[in-house]
Amino acid sequence: MSTAGIYQNRFRALNCCIIVPTYNNQGTLASLLEDLLVYTNQIIVLNDGSTDNTKNILKNFDAIEIRNFEKNRGKGVVLKKGFKIAEELGYDYAITIDSDGQHYPDDLDVFLTELEKRNPGDKELLLIGDRNMGSDGVPGKSATGNDFSSYWYLVVTGFQLHDTQSGYRLYPLKVINSVTYYTWKFEFEIEIIVKASWRKVDVKNVPIKVLYDEKNRVSHFRPFWDIVRITLLYMWFVLVSFFWIHPRNKYRDFKQKGFKRFWKEDIIRSNDSPAKKATAIAVGIFVGLSPFWGIHTFLVFVLAAFLKVNKIIAFLFSNISIPPFIPVILYLSFQVGSVILGNGWDWSLKLEKISSTTDVFLGLGQYILGSLILAITASILVWIVFYLLFSVLNKKQII
Repeated sequence: MSTAGIYQNRFRALNCCIIVPTYNNQGTLASLLEDLLVYTNQIIVLNDGSTDNTKNILKNFDAIEIRNFEKNRGKGVVLKKGFKIAEELGYDYAITIDSDGQHYPDDLDVFLTELEKRNPGDKELLLIGDRNMGSDGVPGKSATGNDFSSYWYLVVTGFQLHDTQSGYRLYPLKVINSVTYYTWKFEFEIEIIVKASWRKVDVKNVPIKVLYDEKNRVSHFRPFWDIVRITLLYMWFVLVSFFWIHPRNKYRDFKQKGFKRFWKEDIIRSNDSPAKKATAIAVGIFVGLSPFWGIHTFLVFVLAAFLKVNKIIAFLFSNISIPPFIPVILYLSFQVGSVILGNGWDWSLKLEKISSTTDVFLGLGQYILGSLILAITASILVWIVFYLLFSVLNKKQII
């Protein structure tokens, strides 16, 4: 079976191939490969130790590069091998597509078109198919898992993706093959996009269609264990990004820009709107006054990443809870809690009043409530003040 394919010239011009990892997908594999051959014969199939009829099916596709692995090792392992094979065969890019029948081969055009827009000197591209997880027909557990992954991807990279788990992707092989990876199953597809983003690769979504045919589709994703591995991976990435990647990148920016430009662009972020600048400060104040002692730094970076505001400014203002101010914050929080609970301002507050475990828990609850109300109120007031201040300063600069 051999065909040039209607996109063959485009694949050749871009030095691009298709990689199809497969494991026990005998019900959908043949039809997928037949459809892909309509577009190109630059295809590599990676049979990850299938125990069904996959080997016999693949014998009918002599125009395709086929690699059979005797033992099932996991999607991550087989993809890593596939990327090395593709580069050894002389390709610069590889489009991966799952063999379970959920992806449409005609969406290859979306990836090729985006790659063709790239100019010499532009950042490398890593494209992920966006399956529009909020649409009808998408299983709820898939949408929830994707939302979880997309949120934490934003936290550890600072960039937002709508779909981080789609297997329909385009990879720049030279960059991808230069990175060390430690995962071997589905979580590998998370590791690879996070590490690519850390290396200044332009990771972004492109719109694709998706078919969830529960009758013929065979998925090897194990909801509990695979989600546990993804969660642990993101926990590790949070630590690495906060204590190494983000500080390292800021240091590199500082060396490249010099103090004056770095201060203007990265610290005060003069191009940000007054609302964004005020939000960064308000986030810091909220976290600093909140009762979440021990995780203030983690929380301020998470909120700043989620709201896309200046992390450094937010962190600086979160340090309102430094030792000299802590007694004042605790006192005000406790008193605000007392007022909210209808007890009024307790001017005779003394530790001697705490005489039982019940008093301790009641006092703790009062403090937590008061602390949250104080944090919310103070952050809103601070936002208003700084928004007005930055707005006035912006007008003066324009004049």
